[in-house]
Amino acid sequence: MRILITNDDGVDAPGIAIMADIARALSDDVWIVAPDGNQSGAGHRFTLGHELTIDQRDARTFSVVGGSPADCVVAGMTHLLGDRPADVVLSGVNAGQNLGDIINCSGTAAGAREGSMQGAIGIAMSQGINYEHGRNVDWSNARQHGVAAARAVIEAAEGRDHYYNINFPFCDPATTKGIAVVPHQRFSRSPFRYYPSDNAGKFFVAIPETPLPLDPEADFEVMRRDGFVTVTPMRLQQTDMRVVERLAGKLSL
Repeated sequence: MRILITNDDGVDAPGIAIMADIARALSDDVWIVAPDGNQSGAGHRFTLGHELTIDQRDARTFSVVGGSPADCVVAGMTHLLGDRPADVVLSGVNAGQNLGDIINCSGTAAGAREGSMQGAIGIAMSQGINYEHGRNVDWSNARQHGVAAARAVIEAAEGRDHYYNINFPFCDPATTKGIAVVPHQRFSRSPFRYYPSDNAGKFFVAIPETPLPLDPEADFEVMRRDGFVTVTPMRLQQTDMRVVERLAGKLSL
């Protein structure tokens, strides 16, 4: 099994080293192609119309200077891995959870999504943070349960019409309750808001609070409150066929 790793925190981020350990427990054919710096929130952006540079770190580790996670997966799958693209693309391990509607802008999720679109099994992994206690990352759950979670998804995956979003809870790994396959949380509104800066005339785009209410059966609460490793299968085909059927013949010019 050939595995390609990417992330959105950068090739030197601690989470990608953990992902490499996870991958090497599954295969001895592991490649890393990741951005040279932080690309958090880049989503599925491609750097179109601009030249990119590949920096080779070692025989199987590369960074794409200024590139997004999606750029990195394309470079790996269609160039750097030669005539044998990866069977599995692992994206992460991200520092902080990628839950709910946040997956729509997540560079971590986009790396896995592009991996699936390129024909691999795409899996995004994120280590949750208890932001009520600060921004420090405890990687214990990803370290202890990452191999088992990845192996379980790889063995269960069918076809290439989905990618998979995995989030590890921030509880003690010994109290983690197992794997829960759950939908992603649809928020009542976008979680992203204008957030004023201390510098006059400037602002941030940030998530100052989680939109409520939360579905107790969706990823956000099942990971945060219940202490499960959450797995959410995401479809590449995004068309809502029920709406297609409902609107068929009803729209005209």
